[in-house]
Amino acid sequence: MNPNAKTLWPGPQWLFSVLLALLGMLGPFSIDTYLPAFAGIAQSLGASTIQMQQTLSAYLFGFAFMSLFHGSLSDGWGRRPVVLWGLAVFTLASIGCALSETIGQLIFFRALQGLSTGAGIVVSRAVIRDMYAPAQAQKVMSQVTLFFGIAPAIAPLIGGWLLIHMTWQAIFWFLTGVGVFLWLANYFYLPETLHLDHRQPIHVKHLLKGYWKLGSDPRFLLLALASGVPFNGMFLYILSAPVFLGEILHLQPQNFFWCFIVTIAGIMGGAFVSGKLAGKKRPIEQIRYGFMIMLSVGLLNLLANILFTAHVSWSLFPLGLFSFGWALMVPAVTLLVLDLHPERRGMSSSLQMFISSAANGIVAGLLAPLVMHSALALAFASLMLMGIGLVAWIYMRRTWKEIGV
Repeated sequence: MNPNAKTLWPGPQWLFSVLLALLGMLGPFSIDTYLPAFAGIAQSLGASTIQMQQTLSAYLFGFAFMSLFHGSLSDGWGRRPVVLWGLAVFTLASIGCALSETIGQLIFFRALQGLSTGAGIVVSRAVIRDMYAPAQAQKVMSQVTLFFGIAPAIAPLIGGWLLIHMTWQAIFWFLTGVGVFLWLANYFYLPETLHLDHRQPIHVKHLLKGYWKLGSDPRFLLLALASGVPFNGMFLYILSAPVFLGEILHLQPQNFFWCFIVTIAGIMGGAFVSGKLAGKKRPIEQIRYGFMIMLSVGLLNLLANILFTAHVSWSLFPLGLFSFGWALMVPAVTLLVLDLHPERRGMSSSLQMFISSAANGIVAGLLAPLVMHSALALAFASLMLMGIGLVAWIYMRRTWKEIGV
């Protein structure tokens, strides 16, 4: 924690949470805004469904790869430079997407977007721990999740509106504007929260030593799996939205936002409750509640899809409840990850995000195309993804009982 933390941000805490949430919202905007335009982009560029899915996979794998370095760079250079450079590259990549004339060009610039987007969300986690003690940090992280939840709810609505009233290119011009706005907001208001005494030298040998220390720590790996993989239980539905919502539930693109509203309402509700429980309930209790909710909902969703034909009247509600459980437990898990090696919080955030993003990329590129055409297959895959995180958490708790107490 920065010894001068109390003097770095003179304004109210909730406003600081909003600023960090704005950084985190760039990822959801980069994905959710253009999902309603999949069919339109494919028709315009003469692309297949698989090629359109590659625009998403390229983004996610780019995000995962660069997530390895955002936190480490911020540990050496400071938080502000990494955030500002990331936002600048994202803005240029968005312009490239808007000007793309072939599917190959779009895939390239989507990958570049992914390489740059992670700077905000990775570094913002380290910033929170720079500024606050554990209990307060969980409250702030929950506030960030709460405010951040607004973005994915409105992103597909904006994307659908732009597609209908303008063109698919307008979606990426909109993202360009978002990038410019965020760069200016962070240039003028984001303080440098990494104290000079806490900076780590950026040398290849030093970085490799740090990654080896974290990557060889089974506690770190299990906690990263426990927080990152269950997210894909709901993210799988987001990735499959063009087919799940359009072909299975028969929704029009401009109505896709209902799926995101239900999901984000769950995330915001879980984050709100997590913030209220911070300092009152032990982390292991919050994590247990979150997994119990996700497991129950996952099983009920699978049973419902076995017994009934998927219908919009009920198929979206499990997403909201599952999201609630995930958001209830993930702030507590994330802080446990960051505090395992406090001298390398930026690197810890990077490696945690890499594991999560790599899982996202695998789900997007391999799993989603296999199951997206069946509501039953989606429900089963969602439950299995949550189960990976649950098994990781149970094993970690039984082996290292002191963590999270």
